[in-house]
Amino acid sequence: MLLAPLPGRRDDAADALRAVDAGFLLALGAGIATAIVTVTRVVHVGIVTRPVLTFGFFFGLIAASAWVLFSEVEVDTRPRAAAAVLGFSLAFVVSGRAAATLTDGLAVTVFAGAVAVSAMILPGISGSLLLIILGQYEYMTGTLSSFVDGLLGLVTGGPFAPVRENGVVVIAFVAGAFVGLFTVAHAVRWALERARQATLVFLVALIVGALRAPVVRTGDQLAELGRAWTPTAVAVFAAAAVVGALLVWLLDRYTGIADIDGEESGERD
Repeated sequence: MLLAPLPGRRDDAADALRAVDAGFLLALGAGIATAIVTVTRVVHVGIVTRPVLTFGFFFGLIAASAWVLFSEVEVDTRPRAAAAVLGFSLAFVVSGRAAATLTDGLAVTVFAGAVAVSAMILPGISGSLLLIILGQYEYMTGTLSSFVDGLLGLVTGGPFAPVRENGVVVIAFVAGAFVGLFTVAHAVRWALERARQATLVFLVALIVGALRAPVVRTGDQLAELGRAWTPTAVAVFAAAAVVGALLVWLLDRYTGIADIDGEESGERD
């Protein structure tokens, strides 16, 4: 009813749009979409051409996030200790060669979208981190960049084939995200309500285990470029990690991003 241009209801629709601050929501949505398109392009170029620098920066972001968030949880019960072991083991295993067993098929893309969207309600976790753990980050950023390039090419009379091929993958990812909103995200919300502290411990341990992912992905990209780890590459990786860690520290210091616990839930885990 909000957007229906029915006679006699236009004033009601206008009032409803003002009530939800439609202008702000449109501006916010446009900003998010622009950021996704531009940032993913920059990151994808960095992964392909400067993998050591890019993944080193990611390593610093992940490591500092884990350190900051660790201060917000307590591993003082057996269920929480078990959750920590489970979270670390899961991320460590999947972040390694196990992720290479996942193909780039549409079924995997739908699954990746469903998992990534759960980051919307996971404190301290980003969709990008989950995609890196699954080994799908490079593939999705590259596909999105190619899709946008194809759309821009249509304006100048380019072929439709790139839009169709990459658009199918983008649509599959979005479809997976919608499915995830009603499945994975719902399950995570249930876990947070039933055992919040144990769930938070699991998430922090997941981040720690995910530290393997940037190292493995760097090695993979170097191999594709016909290169290998060298003392110089290790130094660049470490320097980029320090920069990423400092960024997280500054954000936490001035914005308080580490407040993941929220209100007491009254649980007994």
